[in-house]
Amino acid sequence: MTKLFTTLFALAVSFVTVSAHSQDIKGDVKAGEGKIAMCIGCHGIKGYQASFPEVYKVPMISGQSAKYIQAALNAYKKGERKHPTMRGIADTLNEQDIADVAAYYSQHGVADSAAAASKTVKTPSPAVAALLGKANCVSCHGADFSKPIDPSYPKLGGQHADYLFVALKAYKTENNPKVGRGNAIMAGMAKQYTNTELKQLANYLSSVEGDLKTVPQSKFR
Repeated sequence: MTKLFTTLFALAVSFVTVSAHSQDIKGDVKAGEGKIAMCIGCHGIKGYQASFPEVYKVPMISGQSAKYIQAALNAYKKGERKHPTMRGIADTLNEQDIADVAAYYSQHGVADSAAAASKTVKTPSPAVAALLGKANCVSCHGADFSKPIDPSYPKLGGQHADYLFVALKAYKTENNPKVGRGNAIMAGMAKQYTNTELKQLANYLSSVEGDLKTVPQSKFR
């Protein structure tokens, strides 16, 4: 286990170094507001479902960290994440576009400090606690899975369970041109679990209060 975490840490350092340039571009919230036309049709509708590779609610991205959104879009652009629709969208964005869109969604519908302080801790069952400890999920995703130790890691608390399940399974998928995620760190973690266990993790993470939400655009209100 120690060897696994040492290897994964080295890969994490390499990833951060390679992606540092693109993630350091300063995003502009106002500019980002004018660049989200391709985003709002899915991420701006509460309960909107994708149908590939299976039916699931598209992720909530309002309130997610800017650096994570940048990292995710760049992963689609590079083909490290293989979802065809998201790859097509990411391919149309340059680095400044990505930074602007990320800046916009990072502050979109953010809860005020009073609301954040009122959140209660969701205690996992012993079985789920054991699963979380197996890959030490909190060591990267932070308290309540909403305070990642690195801003390029996602907030997970309160995210849709069905999306989390599909995303976690994607890290286990290999040699598929249209499905899968190429992050070696998460692949090493996800492959420790059966799909049934991943669904248990996804259900728990979804039940934790977090910062993420879907904020309908004015045309969808």
